[in-house]
Amino acid sequence: MTAMATASSEIAPETAGPLVDVQGLKTYFPVKRGLLQRTIGFVKAVDEVSFRIEAGQTLGLVGESGCGKSTAGRTLLRLIPATAGSVHFDGQDVFAANRSTMKALRRRMQIIFQDPYGSLNPRMTIGRIISEPILVHGLARGSELEDRVAGLLTRVGLAPDYAARYPHEFSGGQRQRIGIARALSLQPRFIVCDEPVSALDVSIQAQILNLLSDLQAELHLSYLFIAHNLAVVQHFCDRIAVMYLGRIVEIGPRGHVVGSPRHPYTAALLSAAPMPQPGRQRQRIVLPGEVPSPINPPSGCAFHPRCPLSRELARQAAEQDTVSITIRGQTGKVMRRCVEQRPVLEPAGAQNPCQVACWYHEKLDAWRQAR
Repeated sequence: MTAMATASSEIAPETAGPLVDVQGLKTYFPVKRGLLQRTIGFVKAVDEVSFRIEAGQTLGLVGESGCGKSTAGRTLLRLIPATAGSVHFDGQDVFAANRSTMKALRRRMQIIFQDPYGSLNPRMTIGRIISEPILVHGLARGSELEDRVAGLLTRVGLAPDYAARYPHEFSGGQRQRIGIARALSLQPRFIVCDEPVSALDVSIQAQILNLLSDLQAELHLSYLFIAHNLAVVQHFCDRIAVMYLGRIVEIGPRGHVVGSPRHPYTAALLSAAPMPQPGRQRQRIVLPGEVPSPINPPSGCAFHPRCPLSRELARQAAEQDTVSITIRGQTGKVMRRCVEQRPVLEPAGAQNPCQVACWYHEKLDAWRQAR
């Protein structure tokens, strides 16, 4: 009890603001080359990302593989060092916390990893895996610890006697339940869900999502839910942030982002999501080329080399307002402003509570209807 009281006393009291406040987060990885390993550049995995998560709510962070979603989630937990920016949890500066304070904060901030196979130590029993963080923080021992592990297994839908087994004896869905039990072992308030269902079968995905939803309602948890599938996110999250090449290009309430996207990249992601009704299909928006390298991102709007909206507007614009670019040997024109000026997040309109980083977002609906 003494250890628990000491750890709790180092955590700032609840504030009236958001539970998690991320501002200007940057995570750059140096690129080294040569015999002396000199730094010749940086991989800009996360580049000035800002968002807030209210208590009891879920923010979905979506985008293609390699856009920086997982890096952002791990950086805000200080699993990866940040290059710049700030993260406040319940009013307390996470990046400024010393070792003892950070240990106390980690009880309130946990993570569920993407890979249910690689995230569990194959040499440890399930009971040891779940009890390890409890022992590190001195929260329980002996029979009390065994009861706590049994209760956690039951809470995630597993039998208590599974504690004596090893990870290789379980399926992927069961292993992910074990990962969830481990994340819950310290009674956190905030959990980063790093693509927790992407490696699972569709039927198992629904079970895990229902479990996370029930736990959120029961324990008043807040989630950062990282995924690349908008079809999953739109049924689980309160708000959605769309990332492209390390930056958030659109953020807002779930219904508006999914029902009326303001960024052409968001519209393209939505068009790739399968329809639940047999026989119905969305009109696909096929993006040319590949995601640019985060070592040398494009100037201006990073999405402009692949943006179908900018290309269409350039066909109708005056010559001085366009720029020629080449992708995979094919030359085309895009709007000059997209190439020369980087858009920032701004309100999408008086009737839309979203924020969007696109110079021509007000023309998106007309372009989609004309296709």
